[in-house]
Amino acid sequence: MSATKLTSLATSTLSLLLERQRLQASHPTLHLQLISTNLHKIRDGVITLRNASEDEAAESLRVHYERLRGMFGEEAAEKAGLHNLPPPMPPSPPPVTERVPSPEATYEPYTDDPSPDPDENGILLQQRQMMDAQDAHLDHLSSSIGRQHHISLQIGDELEVHTGLLDALDTELDGTGARMSSARRKLERVAQGAKRNGSTVTIALLILILLILIVVFKT
Repeated sequence: MSATKLTSLATSTLSLLLERQRLQASHPTLHLQLISTNLHKIRDGVITLRNASEDEAAESLRVHYERLRGMFGEEAAEKAGLHNLPPPMPPSPPPVTERVPSPEATYEPYTDDPSPDPDENGILLQQRQMMDAQDAHLDHLSSSIGRQHHISLQIGDELEVHTGLLDALDTELDGTGARMSSARRKLERVAQGAKRNGSTVTIALLILILLILIVVFKT
């Protein structure tokens, strides 16, 4: 995996860690497996970059990995097999060769400010370039973190709105259920009353029919 993809993976992992820290009280295992897998990929990528002699990118990603590992937690990292990545060993200095003075040595005037060694200038320039590249990576990572944080806040606001709508719907459903239960009880009382008074109603109808017949035949 290239250094660019590893940096993008570190950014997405940081967003997952921030969301996990925010919701850890209610969801202690949120994104746990995905974060562990991403950290393993980043660690393997750092080792691969070191083997490919891409020391600058490897060191920048190693710093990101250690930060993400610290946010993940020492205990969780040890359980997941995420070990520390030590910084690379500094290169061994070149062997010092003794200078054999020439028979005709020339003496120069003493000065307190000797001219710098060209090799030292090159090393300082290389270190400065590495620091500038690292600062650029950190700036890019910071802007990505800011965007992810803004998106996570928007998602949180939308979840709160949906939660409120669901609570209101639950309240309405509870009220509807209560009204249906009341109507069902009333229907049961009416049915029971009709069963008890069914014979009385039948007798009254028969008497009414008999009276109508008597009146019709008399006329």
